[in-house]
Amino acid sequence: MSLWETVRIAVRALSRNTLRSFLTALGIIIGVGAVIAMVAIGEGAKARVEEAFASMGTNLLVLMPGSSASRGVFGGSGSLPTLTWADLKAIQEEVTDVRQAAPYLRTTAQVVSEEQNWTTSVCGTTPEYFDIRSWPMSSGAAFTSSDVDTGAKVAVLGRTVVDKLYGPNADPVGQAVRIKNMPFQVVGVMVRKGQSPTGQDYDDAVLIPVSTYRAKIQGGLQNYIAGSVFVSAVSSDATARTERRVRALLRDRHHLSPEAEDDFQIRNLTEIASAQQEGTRTLTTLLASIAAVSLLVGGIGIMNIMLVSVTERTREIGVRMAVGAKPRHILAQFLVEALSLSVLGGFAGVGLGLLAANRLAAQFGWPMLMRADIILIALGFSGLVGVGFGLYPAHRASRLDPIEALRYE
Repeated sequence: MSLWETVRIAVRALSRNTLRSFLTALGIIIGVGAVIAMVAIGEGAKARVEEAFASMGTNLLVLMPGSSASRGVFGGSGSLPTLTWADLKAIQEEVTDVRQAAPYLRTTAQVVSEEQNWTTSVCGTTPEYFDIRSWPMSSGAAFTSSDVDTGAKVAVLGRTVVDKLYGPNADPVGQAVRIKNMPFQVVGVMVRKGQSPTGQDYDDAVLIPVSTYRAKIQGGLQNYIAGSVFVSAVSSDATARTERRVRALLRDRHHLSPEAEDDFQIRNLTEIASAQQEGTRTLTTLLASIAAVSLLVGGIGIMNIMLVSVTERTREIGVRMAVGAKPRHILAQFLVEALSLSVLGGFAGVGLGLLAANRLAAQFGWPMLMRADIILIALGFSGLVGVGFGLYPAHRASRLDPIEALRYE
């Protein structure tokens, strides 16, 4: 008996009772659909994490004052100043793996245009910051080292600030804004960068030369960096080495004993991004594994129905054997029936899963990303489930005695 004839007989047997065939395949449909939906959402979340960290800059270290073990004003934002401008210069000159380093001082202030005002982050930095953060201009240009040297009153606006002060698609380059009642000329508008992994709007900021910030905005201790320092390593492979060397340099400059804790913090964004991606990957695998259990339940359903089918069709099997069908033909027929149920259920499950993932992504604002290899794996696994759980009923059918089968009522 040819393979085509076996398939034809199997399809005809399944089509005799379409409702039962559908209900039998339903477990596979739900299982594959759940796996596809979970993986699509998980892959989308992973891509969003990668995109968010990529937008922060490449090979990036962030230095902040204060011990990570401290609390209150001694740790994190608003901490007791411990990083000096001399520290920054030493990092730039003495750590060979450092490509660039830039200070980042930040406060909140009201920015006023001719017709609108908006409260945003006002940040003081140097031109290197734009390169470290991979942040080009959509119009105009960033301020220059000459602007920093002269303390020029120039400003670069984030896209959100432009939208609030001037409206969408406006180009305010050359116009004036007032920050703390001081006039600044807009020299550039940064490209839209989006949100951080924590939901902070990167584009809701105004950047000015750090010298201008220190002279006009900042008060207090001028010898200390009242903010953070962004450091870019020469390559991703050198990031961990750069972190070690910067830490050793700062501990030496701050005269810390071997047993003393750092009085500063270094955040390696490459390691943080890897940890985030690994966490997302683990969660996706866990959810997909839980969803895959329903595939096994679907396989049990296929085995149950196929056993019932063998019992119901005992006389048919006897007739086929009596006219020359061999046990391997009976085995192949029932295996093809089980495989057809699982594969058709797999295809339907892929469609259901993609539809569910798309609806969830649209409703909750989650990204959705599906890889072709995951779909192929899901279909292949559903086929294996069909063969695995259909093998016993098929083997049982092929072992029936033709004489006893013909006498079965």
